[in-house]
Amino acid sequence: MTETTDANARIDEMVKGTDVVLFMKGTKSMPQCGFSSRVAGVLNYMGVDFSDVNVLEDADIRQGIKDYSDWPTIPQLYVKGEFVGGCDIITEMTLSGELDSMFTENGITFDKDAADKIREANG
Repeated sequence: MTETTDANARIDEMVKGTDVVLFMKGTKSMPQCGFSSRVAGVLNYMGVDFSDVNVLEDADIRQGIKDYSDWPTIPQLYVKGEFVGGCDIITEMTLSGELDSMFTENGITFDKDAADKIREANG
């Protein structure tokens, strides 16, 4: 098995085996870039139970996730096996309420009041 297919298989397993996965630089408790920090911060604030994958710890995963999603940047959020987007998309979806709807439709528990507070603070 080549490194690419191995990374792809590992990514596939992570994405499909966990309801909410964030591929990011750093960890949810210690993000190592502003964009990763913003998305992890939104998810943490909203009380979403999510797995974090630190792409800085594994070069194969760091490149592999970009190939997997055909999306050039990190962070990348997946919900129920589906690629949702990167920082700008997650920010827009949070502010529009679209992220709330996606979590609700997929049975993902989150704090609606916290989501409303984010929108109020950024309105």
